[in-house]
Amino acid sequence: MPDTPPLPHKHSFESLSERYGARYKWLVLFAVAFGGIAGVLSTSSMNVAIPSIGQQFGLGQDKVQWAITGFMAAMTLSMLPTPWLLDRIGFRRCFLGAIAVLAASSALGALATNFAWLVAMRIVQGAAAGILQPLGAVAVMRLFPVESQGRASGILGFSIVLAPAVAPTLGGMLLDRFGWEAIILANLPFCLIAGVAGMALLPHPRELKNTRFDWFGAGTLGLATLCAIEGITSVHGHGLTSPWTLSLLGLATLALVLFVRHARRAQAPIIAPTLFANRAFTMGTLVSLTYGFGMYASTYLIPVFLQSALGYSATRAGLALLPAGLVLALVIPLGGRMADRYPPHRVTMLGLAVFGLSFLLLAVIGGRIAYDEMIWVTALGRLGLALILPALSLAALRGMTAHQLGQSSVVVSYVRQLGGVLGIAVSSVFVEWRETAYGAVGPGAYADSFMLLAVVFVVALAAASRMTPHAEKVRKAAS
Repeated sequence: MPDTPPLPHKHSFESLSERYGARYKWLVLFAVAFGGIAGVLSTSSMNVAIPSIGQQFGLGQDKVQWAITGFMAAMTLSMLPTPWLLDRIGFRRCFLGAIAVLAASSALGALATNFAWLVAMRIVQGAAAGILQPLGAVAVMRLFPVESQGRASGILGFSIVLAPAVAPTLGGMLLDRFGWEAIILANLPFCLIAGVAGMALLPHPRELKNTRFDWFGAGTLGLATLCAIEGITSVHGHGLTSPWTLSLLGLATLALVLFVRHARRAQAPIIAPTLFANRAFTMGTLVSLTYGFGMYASTYLIPVFLQSALGYSATRAGLALLPAGLVLALVIPLGGRMADRYPPHRVTMLGLAVFGLSFLLLAVIGGRIAYDEMIWVTALGRLGLALILPALSLAALRGMTAHQLGQSSVVVSYVRQLGGVLGIAVSSVFVEWRETAYGAVGPGAYADSFMLLAVVFVVALAAASRMTPHAEKVRKAAS
C-alpha cells in the first residue's frame, strides 16, 4: 500500500491560506498592525506623564527623562538582532514573543515602587517595541503581490500613525483620572488582540536557519550608535570641541570602522554589506535616515516653538497640532494607493517636497505666523509625511530577495529611528546655539532651525531621485 503524504499542520501557511482564502493576508496584516499600535503607544504616550512621575519619585526632569531616553535607546538597538531572530525562530515566535514581553513589562512597570525599576521596565518595553517595528514591512513584502503592496503599507501606516495622533489626548485623560500607571497599561488591550490574533493566524515557519548570532557585529554597531547619540547630545553641556564630546565621536567612528571591516569578512554578519549593492536600497536607507531626522526633530521643535517663541499655552499648542495628526492618519491610505498606481520613488519625492516646503514656510514666516496659519502649515507637513511612509519602504525593498527581506527591512527601520534620535539631539543643540547668537529666546532661533530641516529634506529629495532606475524596472516587470 503506497504511503500517503502527511497532512499539512493546521498552522502551516498552506492550511491557513486554504481556510481563510483571499482575505488571509489582510487578516495577518491587521494582527501585525495591532502589535505595531501596542509598540507605538508605549513610545508616544509617556511624555505627558513626565511631571507626574517626577513628583511621585521626587526627581527633576533631567532624571525622569531616562524613562523616555532609555526606551528610545533600547528600541533602536533591539532592531539589530531581529533578522537573526526571524531566521532562528521564525516570524510567528518572534512576533508573539515580543508581544508577550511588551505586555509583561508594561504590567510590571505599572507596579513600580521605585524609579530604577520603572526605567528597567521601560527599557524592556523599548526592546520589545523595537523588534515589533520592522515586522510590518516584512509581512507586507512577503504576503502581498507588488500591485497591492502600497495599499497594504497604507493600512499598516494608518494604524501606526493614528496611535501617536491620539496618544497625547488619551494619555492626558488616563493621567488625570487614574494616574501615570494607567498610561503604561494602555497598550495591554492591543497586546491581547495582537497575541490572540497572532496565535490563530500566523503560520509556523517552513524552515529555520541555525546560524550563530553575530555578537561582535551587534556590539560594535550598538557601541557606534550609543556613542554617536551621546556625543551629539553632549554638545549641549560640554561644547563641540570638548575632550568628552570628541572622544565619544571618535569612539563612534572607530566602532563603525571595526563593524564595516568585520561585516566584510564574517560569514553571517548582523547586517550584510551586500545589501548595499542595490542602489535603490542604499538611497532608500539614506532617505530613511534624513526623513527620520526631520520628522522627529519637527515633533520636538514645533510644540516648543508654539509655547516658548509664540507664547501659547500647552493646551492651545496641543490643539494646534491635532488637525495635523488627523490629516496624517486619514491621508496615509491614499498615499498607499498612490504607491500602487505610480512609481513609489516618485510618490516618496512628492512627499519629501511637501514636507520640506512646510519647514520652509515656518522658517520664512517665523514669529509672524498666526494660529490658524500654524495649523495649516503643520497639516501640510503631515500630508507630505503621509505620502512618504507607505512609498519609501516599497521603493527601497522591492528589489531585495526573499532571504534579504529581514535584514533590509530592519536596516530601513533602524536608520529611521537613529535619524530620529539624532534629529532630536541636533535640533535641541542647534536651537540653543542660535539663541545664544541672537542673545534671547525668540522666533529667530526656531526659524533658523526650521531652515536647517528644509535643507535636510533637500538632501533626502536628492537621494530619493537616485532610486529611479530600480523602481522603474520593478514597475515595468509587474505590468
